[in-house]
Amino acid sequence: MNLYDRTTFGCSRLITQEYSTSFTLGIKTLAPKFRLPVYAVYGFVRYADEIVDTFHGFDKKRLLADFRTDTYRAIDEGISLNPVLHSFQLVVNRYGIDRDLIEAFLHSMEMDLTETKYAQDGYQEYIYGSAEVVGLMCLRIFCEGDVALYDRLRADARKLGAAFQKVNFLRDLKADYDERGRTYFPGVNFNAFTERDKKTIEADIQQDFDDALRGIRQLPRSARLGVYLAYRYYLRLFDKIKALPPSRIREARIRVPDFQKLLLLAQTYCLHQLRVV
Repeated sequence: MNLYDRTTFGCSRLITQEYSTSFTLGIKTLAPKFRLPVYAVYGFVRYADEIVDTFHGFDKKRLLADFRTDTYRAIDEGISLNPVLHSFQLVVNRYGIDRDLIEAFLHSMEMDLTETKYAQDGYQEYIYGSAEVVGLMCLRIFCEGDVALYDRLRADARKLGAAFQKVNFLRDLKADYDERGRTYFPGVNFNAFTERDKKTIEADIQQDFDDALRGIRQLPRSARLGVYLAYRYYLRLFDKIKALPPSRIREARIRVPDFQKLLLLAQTYCLHQLRVV
């Protein structure tokens, strides 16, 4: 790997480390050959998300349109002076990440600029584009060109992305609903959020987690530990959310303390070594 490529991957790694200690921990447990490619995917999706969630006072629509144009130019030309886009295009071109996955992701970012409430169809479309396709990008990396394996695990990978995103919707409810005016769950009034509403959402998320675990068990062993750690981390978040009454969900962002993350890592490693997963 040349110096420029290496430093652009380093930028994506730094972005991941600064924005998410939990994802960084999970990526570090992947086989070394997968770490830089997954950092590149995370850096790409994080910066696109940053445009729509953070850059207040700027023309977000134009910034996102420029980001889209620059992304495809980088992929087509095989180079970019934007380090995030350069490392991402290296991964896209090396692993054959489908352009329709990238397009679905960018479209979901556009939806965040215009939509504040979702009907069922829009909800499913948003989850697919904002989360499921990210899991599919990573699955392309993990399968290393094995198309049959990718096709077999595709549906379960989507379920994992959906579970993660729906948990994020609940843990970020205060910021999304109170600060940004967004309501992702269809037909739910969070000013009158009931135990029944919460149980319905939780049952749907639990089904996604159950389906996703089936796919994790079939991943190449070189990727399984990292993905299973992310699974257990989000399952722990989900358990904390389930233990709260509906009235508490909007009060603060739910977190897993660092010492519990380390405990999860140790437990997950032991289960992996024992080949329980």
